[in-house]
Amino acid sequence: MTETVSGGSAPSQSAKGLRMERVFSTKGVHPYDEITWERRDVVQTNWKTGETVFEQRGVEFPDFWSVNASTIVTTKYFRGAVGTDVREWSLKQLVDRVVKTYTKAGVDHGYFASPADAELFEHELTWLLVHQYFSFNSPVWFNVGTTAPQQVSACFILSVDDSMDSILNWYKEEGFIFKGGSGAGLNLSRIRSSKELLSSGGTASGPVSFMRGADASAGTIKSGGATRRAAKMVVLDVDHPDIEEFVQTKAREEDKIRALRDAGFDMDLGGADITSVQYQNANNSVRVSDEFMRAVEDGTEFGLRSRTTGEIIETVDARDLFKKISQAAWECADPGLQYDDTINDWHTNPETGRITASNPCSEYMSLDNSSCNLASLNLLKFLKDDDTFDAALFAKAVEVIITAMDISICFADFPTEAIGKTTVDYRQLGIGYANLGALLMAMGLGYDSDGGRSMAAAITSLMTGTSYARSAELAGVVGPYAGYQRNAEAHKRVMRKHQAANDAVRTLHTEDARVHKLATKAWDKVVKTGEKAGFRNAQASVLAPTGTIGFMMDCDTTGIEPDFSLVKFKKLVGGGSMQIVNQTVPRALKKMGYQPEQVEAIVDYISEHGHIIDAPGLRQEHYEVFDTAMGARALKPMGHVRMMAAAQPFLSGAISKTVNLPETATVEEIEDVYLQSWKLGLKATAIYRDNCKVGQPLADAKAKKADKAVEVVEAEPQVIEKIVYAPTRKRLPKSRTSRTTSFTVGGAEGYMTSGAHDDGQLGEVFLKLGKQGSTLAGVMDAFSIAVSIGLQYGVPLETYVSKFTNLRFEPAGLTDDPDVRMAQSIMDYIFRRLALDYLDFESRSALGIYSAEERQRHLETGSYEPPAEETGSASELIEIEAKSVVEDSSPVVEEVAQQPSRNQGTKEAHTSAELLEKITGHAVDSPLCFTCGTKMRPAGSCYVCEGCGSTSGCS
Repeated sequence: MTETVSGGSAPSQSAKGLRMERVFSTKGVHPYDEITWERRDVVQTNWKTGETVFEQRGVEFPDFWSVNASTIVTTKYFRGAVGTDVREWSLKQLVDRVVKTYTKAGVDHGYFASPADAELFEHELTWLLVHQYFSFNSPVWFNVGTTAPQQVSACFILSVDDSMDSILNWYKEEGFIFKGGSGAGLNLSRIRSSKELLSSGGTASGPVSFMRGADASAGTIKSGGATRRAAKMVVLDVDHPDIEEFVQTKAREEDKIRALRDAGFDMDLGGADITSVQYQNANNSVRVSDEFMRAVEDGTEFGLRSRTTGEIIETVDARDLFKKISQAAWECADPGLQYDDTINDWHTNPETGRITASNPCSEYMSLDNSSCNLASLNLLKFLKDDDTFDAALFAKAVEVIITAMDISICFADFPTEAIGKTTVDYRQLGIGYANLGALLMAMGLGYDSDGGRSMAAAITSLMTGTSYARSAELAGVVGPYAGYQRNAEAHKRVMRKHQAANDAVRTLHTEDARVHKLATKAWDKVVKTGEKAGFRNAQASVLAPTGTIGFMMDCDTTGIEPDFSLVKFKKLVGGGSMQIVNQTVPRALKKMGYQPEQVEAIVDYISEHGHIIDAPGLRQEHYEVFDTAMGARALKPMGHVRMMAAAQPFLSGAISKTVNLPETATVEEIEDVYLQSWKLGLKATAIYRDNCKVGQPLADAKAKKADKAVEVVEAEPQVIEKIVYAPTRKRLPKSRTSRTTSFTVGGAEGYMTSGAHDDGQLGEVFLKLGKQGSTLAGVMDAFSIAVSIGLQYGVPLETYVSKFTNLRFEPAGLTDDPDVRMAQSIMDYIFRRLALDYLDFESRSALGIYSAEERQRHLETGSYEPPAEETGSASELIEIEAKSVVEDSSPVVEEVAQQPSRNQGTKEAHTSAELLEKITGHAVDSPLCFTCGTKMRPAGSCYVCEGCGSTSGCS
């Protein structure tokens, strides 16, 4: 084969080409014609400044795409200057731009047996994209089909040698990659240490000194990226003589950040003074060997070797060095570990060279000067209505996608000639998935459970097995990759290792057994077909963070991650937003046998508390299904590690994922995570201890609960004025509107009479339960008076509702009220009924309280939101001219306006991370988005913004 930097070779004339199978699209109907399309306005603002950062009106998307997905695609992926005729305005234009380019390249390079097969490929690929079954990585959407270079890869690995020419070339190549909005990684271990001599007789500077120059360059260039912020990875081998200096670099800088912050300097991420701190633009990883890890276990010494001669020039205590690595990670989350022997034991091209580094997020590991284009499937799309995973359909989708990914290398451009040659010669691909956490929850499987891990292993095995089977088929059509013959035995050995790992999977239920059965067939086909035809691709799969593309697919969870939290922040059509409970929660509850009334009660509880602990009727053995990355039932660190270990044997590359630890975690716990990750066969591990870094803006939700009555006077910053409001009672008029409601809760009957002010606001409540003169009747009379006086003194009804709903005591159970079918107590029923009668929809929805009509609307349309003319409370609809606010300037009204309610707290949130902070009172340790100012949330080893789709470097 003759390969070029900008494309692949032409196939032989004898090649038959692929015969495509119609699986997703409909014969005779274009995929677009099966969809209802609608026009939307995309207006994006920075909530802090109020500045409009983007506006494009009349964009066209399928009606089932969320507001968030259409916003992110419009702002990130539509090409052309905004406001001009060349600007893309429809998803059809974007998908056509990409898909037609892929199809044409496939035809030009002989991939298809006939024009009909090429057209079928185009329709199948289009259908999968517009229905959000998968997405290519961001560079494809940025570049393919435009006048820009056709760069399709998101992941790059560079190399640097022990010469000044090579080091300066590293700076240049890295700069060009950053300029394009991508990231790169490399290993600096070839550079001689500061303990070795130069040929001139002087002492070498060492790799850490050269890291300073690269860090400064990255900090300047990466913020100017037109598409997204770039990232970088720096790796050093554990036997390098400068390893201890490397380990301490970022930890020492973190100490500097703290000192400067305490001295009054602006050390937030993006702050005016943060640029004085070094090494902040890269993730650092130590490449450890099995020899070193065994020395750690045995407590023996370990030798550091000269870069020029390979001789041991210094010995260190392995446990002491390992503790220093863990201590530094405890202090600042760096360095992570990469396990060299494990990585290279699964390497398909050892005859070409060792794998020495990774991309910034650690999922792509391959040869130096190479790249990888990624694509991820949305696993939840393959969960059928009967809650079974459609493994056969999943495999068919993988075949189409892996074919398209390989075709892209035929026309792709690359940032350097060396990267282009390696990529074209080895054709590394990175198919992966997103929404694993949501899939497992919807299936009633705990993320940290044997059942969850076996399901994840089976799906990952099927994905990679199907990918390599199609790669072998492609090799029979257009030939194996150029470097295959040199590495044929090694490649086939790794395929057998994957097959053996698949055979070792122990299924635990019907679903994972069905998936595993197909995976077993796929690996059998891999070995047999590959023996005859070879393989088209050196690598096939990775698990990437799926940041922006995860939002494009409307995924609940990214990559291999568990659900971030059970409460979500949802944008609404026409503007606005609301708090919702993750929609996989009710699906999971139904799967596990809970009745509709029980599901509703549990969902209401989650909406208020943000977790499932003590949720009404939820059995404790089911708690694990709803464990999340953050919150009251956050997953244990080893839960993350065990899930990665389940998937790792079925991936060509590795996994982008950070193991989260609480702030109270110890250095010894981090040591254990690193050690167990090695023993379980992971290729890389990164950790993050909450609040370990100070060089980023954190929203401390507890600190925000400051007394609203304390105000700082701007003119005199040191003077604090305390404003005290004297409560004033607002009595009801002599004649007022009231309503009486009879009710039954768990067989107990009662009556409630509520009276309202002229403006429709609740002012009094009287409850009648039990016989006159009984203790119960007396207690309810006293309770009614207390609540009524509180209402008249300005206590918001929302406060009473949030406090008294979900109280549990007898009598409890079914009611005769169609809007509140189940009640945990009489108090629970009464205040739910009052909320429905006197609170507007927005206030009730924040508390998770809906009428029967609203719940029915949600089942039919997916939204609780009532029509515009019905947005008031029930009492407001009775009034012909209901007033929206109290037109009263009395002190009590001012006090009420200043009192924080749960609903007001929800309004202040702008993302799920901020919403979780409001509900739990605990800070989410993530940076703020540079574009829209909202708090980002973790996605693999990166962060992603739910508001605008910006990322910290992931795909």
